[in-house]
Amino acid sequence: MEPIKARFVSSPLHSTEEFQIALGTWFDQAGKDLPWRRTHDPYAILVSEIMLQQTRVTHVLEKAYFTKFLEIFPDIQSLAKADEELLLKTWEGLGYYRRARMLREFAKEIVGKHYGVFPDEESILLSLPGIGNYTAAALLSFAFGKPSSLVDGNVHRVLSRLMDDHSSIDSTHTRKQHRQWSGRLCDPKNPRRHHYAMMELGQTICRVGSPDCLSCPVAKFCKTKDPHNLPKKKPKTPITKIEEYALFAKDEQGRVLLYQEKGSRRRGLWKLPLRGKQEMLSKKLLFSEPYAITRYQVTLHVYECLFPEQQQGEEWISSERLEEIPMASPFRKALKYLLLDA
Repeated sequence: MEPIKARFVSSPLHSTEEFQIALGTWFDQAGKDLPWRRTHDPYAILVSEIMLQQTRVTHVLEKAYFTKFLEIFPDIQSLAKADEELLLKTWEGLGYYRRARMLREFAKEIVGKHYGVFPDEESILLSLPGIGNYTAAALLSFAFGKPSSLVDGNVHRVLSRLMDDHSSIDSTHTRKQHRQWSGRLCDPKNPRRHHYAMMELGQTICRVGSPDCLSCPVAKFCKTKDPHNLPKKKPKTPITKIEEYALFAKDEQGRVLLYQEKGSRRRGLWKLPLRGKQEMLSKKLLFSEPYAITRYQVTLHVYECLFPEQQQGEEWISSERLEEIPMASPFRKALKYLLLDA
């Protein structure tokens, strides 16, 4: 069903205060109660923002990743001293493990060069490991209550529609323009509420595909007559399908043969050893399931191997240690199934 848009009255840039009041009043009534919205602690806010990069809010909430992480690493000092294996284990299930390592690098910088105190100036924040325009803006407003130019994917969509902007949000020019608009629209009296409201508006009302224009609290400021076709983006990268062939071997002591990854993406994580297709197809198939990673659709096949030839980097892991080591979710899921069935 096509959305029925309210009559456009005035650009939010020309009626900024009225726009801020309408948006803030709506958020006070409709805003979600999320754990990271209950704190002004810059450390906790940073953890939440890094977690939510490339990970859905629902996924972070369902498994309580945010609260569990803070239980294990309650402050910036504990994170700076974090053991690599414990850090990756705590991050297990969130994917993109480079984010966890970058968090620790940030923590080391704050403890080592800033005496454990978060800077509240944008230029200094941007000089720190893992901090880009969005994260710096989030810290400024959510932790320190300072106006900022915060733009995430949801806000890009809202701004594209509000301003009837048909330029690609993938372009450097558009992203810079949207940060400028975000800064101009930000409520200086309550930047924290304002940015949370803009993000929530994009998540719940000005959503992908079918915006609920009838319920929009700022519909009268919206220029576009065709919200379905905004924002403009570059064509998506085609999905590449991949097959992975792994072996499952368990010895008489109940140990499982695993391999510790050395690459940049999953360095330090453990997984079932991979082998060539032809070698595995002669064995008994025990498990097969697809998973997605970036632009790849991977199908993991696991075969029974009674007498494996151990290769470099592979190690027999005891059943007690299996729960302690970090492992990428697809392999953890497969291993749980295989051990339950064993």
